[in-house]
Amino acid sequence: MKHFSLILPKFLLLASLFWLWPGHTPILFAIDSSVKILFIGDSISAGLGVKSEDAYPALIQNMLKKKGVQGVNITNGSISGSTTAGALSRLKWFLKVKPDILVLALGANDGFRGLSTVEMARNLGKTIALAKEKGIRIILAGMKIPPNYGPEYARAFYEVFVFLADKHKIPLIPFLLKDVAGKASLNQADGIHPNREGHRIIAGTVLPYILEQL
Repeated sequence: MKHFSLILPKFLLLASLFWLWPGHTPILFAIDSSVKILFIGDSISAGLGVKSEDAYPALIQNMLKKKGVQGVNITNGSISGSTTAGALSRLKWFLKVKPDILVLALGANDGFRGLSTVEMARNLGKTIALAKEKGIRIILAGMKIPPNYGPEYARAFYEVFVFLADKHKIPLIPFLLKDVAGKASLNQADGIHPNREGHRIIAGTVLPYILEQL
């Protein structure tokens, strides 16, 4: 067992390199030690209206397994109705799981309620700063609101995500609901929350950003 434990890390590295080698079919993408991914979001990330296993964070876990990516554990710390005001305290709470990657997907409810974009930027900024302090890799999920909230507010709202991503040098998913928002067939009756198929599309949008951080 002693000799095996010394050989295993090298095997995992070789397996990862083999997966990346041109012309070879991916068989195994082994992470040397477990990588923990934490999602902090609102009802969209929580999967309101769909089964927990059909929410996009859970679908991403399945997609990673299908790609042969081993050693990744996902914690969904999303709560329906939450705003950016609770982002910092929620991250502090989930630090106990020692996340390696944080997907920060809050802001939609701030926009729908017409809350201050300055406060939103401050709330998200403090959360990002804490994550960086703890050595957590961050993916920021951008959100957009309908133009009927006023073009100036809608623009200021979206620019918060762009500004924070640039300031903190972190990857930005331009729009979490890309190819889903506004499409009746991909949303529930309220026209806001994605249905099962909508979550599949969101998972496909987020997955490349996850892979880049592994």
